[in-house]
Amino acid sequence: MAQVSDHGGGVRSIKVPIPDNPLGHTLVYVVGTDRGPVLIDTGWDDPASWDTLAEGLTACGTSAAEIHGVVITHHHPDHHGLSGRVREVSGAWIAMHAADTAVVRRTREARPERWFSYMTAKLMAAGAPEAHVAPLRTPRPRALPGLSPALPDREIVPGELVDLPGRRLRAIWTPGHTPGHVCLHLEEEHPARLPGHGRLFSGDHLLPRISPHIGLYEDPDDTTVTDPLGDYLDSLERVGRLGPAEVLPAHQHAFTDAPSRVRELLTHHEERLTGLLTLLDTPLTPWQLAERMEWNRPWEHIPHGSRNIAVSEAEAHVRRLVKLGRAEAVPGSDPVTYVAV
Repeated sequence: MAQVSDHGGGVRSIKVPIPDNPLGHTLVYVVGTDRGPVLIDTGWDDPASWDTLAEGLTACGTSAAEIHGVVITHHHPDHHGLSGRVREVSGAWIAMHAADTAVVRRTREARPERWFSYMTAKLMAAGAPEAHVAPLRTPRPRALPGLSPALPDREIVPGELVDLPGRRLRAIWTPGHTPGHVCLHLEEEHPARLPGHGRLFSGDHLLPRISPHIGLYEDPDDTTVTDPLGDYLDSLERVGRLGPAEVLPAHQHAFTDAPSRVRELLTHHEERLTGLLTLLDTPLTPWQLAERMEWNRPWEHIPHGSRNIAVSEAEAHVRRLVKLGRAEAVPGSDPVTYVAV
């Protein structure tokens, strides 16, 4: 039986499993509206995940065929994966922020070979050893998650109300985890009258016990140097000022006192930046930094794909230090190394 929770006020959640992932599941929210249920995120594109979503919707007194719309917090496959299938069976619209829609469009248009070439170049520039990069040079045919995601047909506009008849759901742009990540503020009194301002569907931006990955999602044809960690920290402060009565995240569980959790995350990243400055007493590449950073397991136990994510996180933090004037690239280094200033 699907795991369904009733959060009151016409909001329920379904735990949709993520195959072979320590996160376990995505919380897909079912929001009642005057035109039928709307989903916030959909879960991973997998037969077992689809079956769980369908069972959960039945337990909520509805079905996939009755879904009116799908609001996606961000493009990752554990959130957007089943959107296309929901649309196929229901005719529902799919809404996403334009920045993440651009990522979806690039993903749909690029051949897998281009993705491997891009990843190889990025990792080499970050100082990855040949032994790590070699498998990407001669990739074996395999299915990549989210390689053909559904193209959204509506745009989520920050600051505006999403079209949920009979509800007040306002979009808040919270970039960092992805360029177009959005939180969704349900501007209605909390059903249990908890103190605060409505409820916040926080996606992966604000989680009760996890610091979300800060990723680099750049257009290969765009040379702009982004600062995703700076974007994330700014977004966190904005959400903290909102002061929602309750946060409904996409993983783990609902929680209160968002400002306190925001402060914890701001402190975490400041401590991480300070720690990196100590490491950068000696010039290091992003790969070398990632090897020396503290993760949830020793570096030698981190699998290949997760190392790519770790290097991306290290580079996002280095970019923040550079922008703050606390580190700089060493002129002429190849691959580029960074040093504290």
